[in-house]
Amino acid sequence: MANVADYVLNRLTEWGIHRIYGYPGDGINGFLGALDRAKGDPEFIQPRHEEMGAFMATAHAKFTGEVGCCMATSGGGAIHLLNGLYDAKLDHQPVLAIVGQQKRISLGAAYQQEIDPNTLFKDVSEFVQTCMHPAQARHLIDRALKVAISQRAVATIIFPVDVQEEDAQPSPPRMHGAVYSSIGFTKPRVIPPEAELRKAADILNEGTKVAMLIGQGAAEAADEVVQAAELLGAGVAKTLLGRQVLPDDLPYVTGPIGLLGSTASYELMMGADTLFMIGTSFPYAEWLPEEGQCKGVEIDIDGRMIGVRYPMQANLVGDAKETLKELIPMLHRKQDRSWREKIEGEVSQWWQVLDDRAHDSADPVNPELVAHELSPRIPDRAILTADSGSGTNWWARHLRLRKGMQASLSGTLATMGPGTPYAISAKFAYPDRPVIAFVGDGAFQMNGMAELITVKRYWERWSNPTLVFCVFNNQDLNQVTWEQRAESGDPKFMGSQWIPDVPYAEFAKLLGLKGIKVDDPKEMGAAWDEALAADRPVVLEVVTDPEIPPIPPHIKKELGKKSAKAMLKGDPEEVGVITKGVKQKVHEFTESVKEKLPGGEH
Repeated sequence: MANVADYVLNRLTEWGIHRIYGYPGDGINGFLGALDRAKGDPEFIQPRHEEMGAFMATAHAKFTGEVGCCMATSGGGAIHLLNGLYDAKLDHQPVLAIVGQQKRISLGAAYQQEIDPNTLFKDVSEFVQTCMHPAQARHLIDRALKVAISQRAVATIIFPVDVQEEDAQPSPPRMHGAVYSSIGFTKPRVIPPEAELRKAADILNEGTKVAMLIGQGAAEAADEVVQAAELLGAGVAKTLLGRQVLPDDLPYVTGPIGLLGSTASYELMMGADTLFMIGTSFPYAEWLPEEGQCKGVEIDIDGRMIGVRYPMQANLVGDAKETLKELIPMLHRKQDRSWREKIEGEVSQWWQVLDDRAHDSADPVNPELVAHELSPRIPDRAILTADSGSGTNWWARHLRLRKGMQASLSGTLATMGPGTPYAISAKFAYPDRPVIAFVGDGAFQMNGMAELITVKRYWERWSNPTLVFCVFNNQDLNQVTWEQRAESGDPKFMGSQWIPDVPYAEFAKLLGLKGIKVDDPKEMGAAWDEALAADRPVVLEVVTDPEIPPIPPHIKKELGKKSAKAMLKGDPEEVGVITKGVKQKVHEFTESVKEKLPGGEH
C-alpha cells in the first residue's frame, strides 16, 4: 500500500504539478523515498539552497502561469525557504511549499530541529496547515492549491515525518469530521457592473491627454491594451513586472517608470489629464501625476488594491482582459492625435538619449553599453531575468523587448539573489528557449556562483543550450552606493560597499561551462555574439565602471540636494561621479534642443 508521501505526490501530479524544487533532509525522508518511487513525475530538482528552490518555484509561476512548488526539510531548511516565498507573496504568484516537521510524538519537547512552522509561515502564506492524520492529506492538498490559484498566493503544508510514512487514506473514513475534497479549479470571469464601466468610458472619452500605466495584471490582455491605447491616443508606461506585456517597438510605449524609468514616461505622467491604470499597484506617488491633476480610471482584479495608489473616479474591479473587452466598445477614437504625436516624439528622443549615454567613455566599460549591445541581439522568444541592483536600471531601460519575449525579476520585494535562480527555472520550464540573466557581482557572490553548480548538473538535458549570466563586475554594491548618496546625503562608505574581485568567468570554466571576460568596450558586441552562439551555458563577466550613475528621468530637488551633500563630504569617487553624471544629463538636454530645432538640426 502506498504511504502518505506517495499519495501526496500523485495528487500533485493530478493537479498538474510535475516539478518540485527542493533540498533533502531527514525531515522529508518520507517524500524523498516517494520521489524515488515516482520515477520522475513529479521530478525533484536540487538547487544548492532552499531559498534558491523557492525563487525557482516563484519564477516557474511567473513564466508559465502554473503553480510553482518547492520543498524543504524541518528546522533550518524550512526557514531558508522564506525569502523566496515572500518574493512570491509580494508579486502575487501561486506557489505551494511542502515542509517537513519532527514526529508528532516529539512535538512540544524542545526536540532537535523543532520549530513552530505554523507561526513561521503564517505571514507569508494565505493558507498554512499541518497534516496530523493521513486522511487529512487529500483535502489539505486540494484546498492549498485552490487557495494558491484563486488568490495568486503562497500556500504551505507541513508534514511530520511519521505522517509521511503512514499508510495513505485516499478516502477518509465515513464519520463526523471527515472531509471529501476534489481536484479542479475554474478561473471565474470577473467584470465590473455596467454602470461603472460607463462611468469609466465617459472619463476616458472626455480626457484629451490619457496616460496608461500597466503592470503584470495586464499580462493576458496585451491585445486589448493596444486596442484601448489606439482609441484613446494614449501613451503606455510599464512597471518592471509589466515589462513583457507590450513590446518596446510600439512607438507610444514609453518604457519603465520611476527612478529606473524613462524621461518619456515622466513627461507622459506630468502632462496627462487622465490616468488609466491596469493591473498594477505601482507605489511611488512622486512618479505619478499630482493629486488633482488627473481624473482616474483603474482596473484591478483585487478590490483591496483598487484606488489606493491614486484617487480614482471609476473603480473597475475585474479581470483586465474581460473588463477591457466590455469597456472598449464604449470608447470613442480621439480625432486629435497631437498628444499621441508628442508622446511618440518623447519616446524617440529617449531611445536616442540611451544610445548617446551608452557610448559615453568609461573606465573600463560603460555598464549601459553592456545592455545596449545586447538589445538588438536578443534572440527571438528569449526570457530575460534580472537581479536587484544598479544593473536593473540598464535591464529596464536599454533592452527593447519584442513580441514573444518574457521578462521578470523580484518586483515588490526587490530582494537580492533571484536573477540566477529565475533564469535556471525558466530553462527548466522552456528548455528550447534562450535565457539571459543580468546579475550584479554582489548578488552573484551572494548565491549566484553556487547555483552555477546546479547548471553544471542539469544543462545538458536542455535542447537549447543558450543560457547567459551577464555579471556586472564593478567591485561595488552599486545600487546601495547610489542610494546612500541620493537618499541619505552620505558619501560612499567603502567598508560596506566595496566587494572583492572574483574571476567569475574562470569559475565558470572550472565547472565545464563557458567563461568570457570583457574589459574593453570595443569587444562588447563580439562578446555577446560569442556568448549567444555558445554550445553551453555562459558566464559573461564585464568589468564595468561603478561611477556611471543611474540618473533618474527627473532629479527631484531633495535627491539633488542630498547627492550634492554627499559629494561635499568627500566621496571617494567624487570627480568621476560629478563628471559622468553631468554628461548623462547633457544628453537629455541636447536631444531636447535638437527636437525643437527645425529639421532636428544641431
